Amino acid sequence: MSEFPVTVFHNPACGTSRNVVAMVEAAGYRPEVVEYLKAGWGADQLRDLFARAGITPREALRERGSPAAELGLLDAGVSDEAILAAMVEHPILVNRPIVSTPKGAALCRPKETVFGLLERTPEGFVKEGGKAV
Repeated sequence: MSEFPVTVFHNPACGTSRNVVAMVEAAGYRPEVVEYLKAGWGADQLRDLFARAGITPREALRERGSPAAELGLLDAGVSDEAILAAMVEHPILVNRPIVSTPKGAALCRPKETVFGLLERTPEGFVKEGGKAV
C-alpha cells in the first residue's frame, strides 16, 4: 500500500483535536502532527489550507478561548487579510483541528469530517469518554 500523507494541525489541549489524531491513527495512518501553537503559521500556509478547505479566514477564526474579541476581529468590517495577519501573530486564533491529505483539507469540526479526507476509516472507533463514533 502506498503511503497516504495525513497532516493534522493539532492543539493537544483540545479534546476534538486529540480525538481526530486518534481517529486517523485508528484508521492505520501515521499522521504528521503539527502543534501549531508551538510551530506557528505562515500567511501563505494558511491561505493554502483555507483555499483547499474551501473556507475563509473568518470561518476558521477561533472566537472562544482566543483574543479575537479583544483584537476587534469579530467586527463585520474586518478584512480576511487582517484576520490572516492576526492569525500569524496569534496562532491560537486558528480553530482546530485542521487536517490536510491528498484528498483536500478541512476544519474537522465535527471530528467525523476527517473521514472524508482519508482513503480508509477505522472499524468501530471509540472516542475519549467511551462513546462510539
